Amino acid sequence: MFRQLKNIDTAFRHIKTFSLVLVIACAGICCFTVYQAFKMVLTAQERIYLLANDKALEAFSAERKDNIPVEARDHVKMFHHYFFTLDPDEKVIESHINQALGLADNSAANQFSDLKEGGYFTGIISGNVSQTIKMDSIKISTESHPYSFRYYGTQKIIRSTSVVTRKLITEGRLRNVNRSDFNPHGFLIEKWKVIENRDIDINKR
Repeated sequence: MFRQLKNIDTAFRHIKTFSLVLVIACAGICCFTVYQAFKMVLTAQERIYLLANDKALEAFSAERKDNIPVEARDHVKMFHHYFFTLDPDEKVIESHINQALGLADNSAANQFSDLKEGGYFTGIISGNVSQTIKMDSIKISTESHPYSFRYYGTQKIIRSTSVVTRKLITEGRLRNVNRSDFNPHGFLIEKWKVIENRDIDINKR
C-alpha cells in the first residue's frame, strides 16, 4: 500500500513538473508571438505606398536627421530653379517668383524688389527673353543649425540675338520650419545673397 502511495506521489510530481514546463512554454510562445506581431506592425508603419501612373510604389519612412542633406540640397535647388527660370510671360514670372519666395525669407524678397525696380522683369517680357538655370553643385554644412549653404549654377539668358551664359554663385543658410504643401522640405532660406553673377560666354544667334 505504501509503495502504491509512493508511486502516486511520484506520478503527481511528474504531472506537476510537466504542467509547469507546459505553462512556461505556452507563456514563452505567447510572448514571442506578441513581440513578432509588434515588430511587424512597426515595420508596416515604416512603409509608405505611393500611387504613380496607376502603380503602387513602396517607399520607406526615415528619420528627418537621416535625410537633412538630401532635402536641404533639393530645397536650395528648387528655390534657385523658381527664382531664375523665367520666360517672357507675366503670369509665368509671377508664378515662379511666388513659389521661390515661399521658400525663403525677406532676403529673397528684397532681391526681387531690387530687380523689379530696376526693370529687370519688364525687360524680360518686352525683349522676349527666356532664362534658365542649371545647378552645378551645392555645398551644405549640417554640423550646426541653421545650416549654411553655397550654391553654384550656370545661367543661360536666351535673347533674340544672342545666348549669354553666366556663372552664378549664391550663399545663405537654412532654418527648420513646419512642412506644408508649399514648403514640403520644411526649410526656410535666410540671409540669401548673390556672391557672383558674371558672363562667361556669349554666342550670337
